[in-house]
Amino acid sequence: MIRINLLPHRELKKAAHRKRFQNMLAAALLTGLGLSYAGYSWLDSTLSEQQRRNQQLEQAIAQLDQQLSNIENLRQQRMALLSRKELVEQLQNSRTEATRIFDHLIKTLPEGVFIKSFKQTGTTIALSGTSLSSARVSALMRNLEQSEVFSAPILIEVSSTLVDNVRANDFSLSLSLRTPATSASQPVQAVPGATP
Repeated sequence: MIRINLLPHRELKKAAHRKRFQNMLAAALLTGLGLSYAGYSWLDSTLSEQQRRNQQLEQAIAQLDQQLSNIENLRQQRMALLSRKELVEQLQNSRTEATRIFDHLIKTLPEGVFIKSFKQTGTTIALSGTSLSSARVSALMRNLEQSEVFSAPILIEVSSTLVDNVRANDFSLSLSLRTPATSASQPVQAVPGATP
């Protein structure tokens, strides 16, 4: 019988198989490293792109914050201008109020009544004076009640006194101002000599 020694052939096969395995392992390692590097590069570029976008968003937010602060400043200026406008309108409306009050006060005073003090606080007026009789104080209060300027007169105090050896009554009262009618409801009167 012939004997064939297959040991070198098997060893050569095993060595080739080992070499193929080592090559495949090296190729797998290289492929893994390549894929890892590609993934890291992709993540790094994505991160840098996102950071660039975040920076753009922060700049846009800063611009919007500046515009909002400008809008808030404009809003405050608008409110200040509106309050000034209202104040000017109030001053314009109340420009002739003092003249109107004194004119009507003189018209309502009966004979023998003298005003010593006049104090206005908002729409409330405090009057004190002297009257030759208490009936004249009553007449004054009736006249004030019927006036188109004054309303709700309240007698606070009446006391008797001597003025130049004449018996008189000192009085103090408070009253309110009626709100003036709007200019739209009052007809406009032409001023003589005025040019249209």
